[in-house]
Amino acid sequence: MEINDELIDHIAHLARLEFEGNEKESIKTDLRNIIDFMSKLNEVPTNNVEPLIFMTDELSDLREDVAIQSISQEEALKNAPKKDSDYFRIPKVLDKNQ
Repeated sequence: MEINDELIDHIAHLARLEFEGNEKESIKTDLRNIIDFMSKLNEVPTNNVEPLIFMTDELSDLREDVAIQSISQEEALKNAPKKDSDYFRIPKVLDKNQ
């Protein structure tokens, strides 16, 4: 794969980045090093290796999903700067006229 200025500009555009001068040359060098390193993986014999799906055979012990009420509605609204009976009041976010 050829790493040229057009490729760097395209990648920079996709990532919404800008590279100039020495930065562009540095990125080209880094990208070449990454591709060279990844190509070394092709030298590893993987003929009889099964794909790795999980890093371990252990199962996760997850807790039971139990709904509990840890705070009452009155406690939640107690320190609210603005409230309206059972709800928090917040500033209007959307304007229907726009």
